[in-house]
Amino acid sequence: MVLKGKKVLYIIAQQNFRDEELKIPKEILKKEGVKVVVASIERNEARGMFGMKVIPDLAIRHANPNDYDMLVIAGGSGSPKLADYPEVLDVVKRFREKDKPIATICLASYILAKAGILNGIKVTVYPADFALAELRRAGALYQKASLVVDGKIISAEGPEVAKEFGEKIVEILANL
Repeated sequence: MVLKGKKVLYIIAQQNFRDEELKIPKEILKKEGVKVVVASIERNEARGMFGMKVIPDLAIRHANPNDYDMLVIAGGSGSPKLADYPEVLDVVKRFREKDKPIATICLASYILAKAGILNGIKVTVYPADFALAELRRAGALYQKASLVVDGKIISAEGPEVAKEFGEKIVEILANL
């Protein structure tokens, strides 16, 4: 319970988030005493790619970055769709403006690129062609690595590093 009092906003896609990219890091965070608030586009049931069902704690449009220590975004095939919602891009930009850590896994780095906050930042992403193209367009410095930390931007390549990703989030929160 080292991190009791820390609070993380964890965004997932309404459909097709990657189950283990929410489940594993969330369990690690909760074990450390972090309050995890799950948000999606709406509060109705969100579904993972492998059948996980989650009722989000709040709709993203109601998220206030002042209430959280960090933003985490899960990947999965549905995560790029989050970039279509201005309220998601707005939350990302506001976390960045407040110099709060932002962590993404899998395709979720694409959302940061669409939000325009990756210029000159080292980042990794699940290497789908469209995601790599968007990172290049946004001026990101793509790294072919499983986990990359550049300042307060933490990115992981995919579900196989979900545990390492969760542990890195804990480390970053512990140093805030």
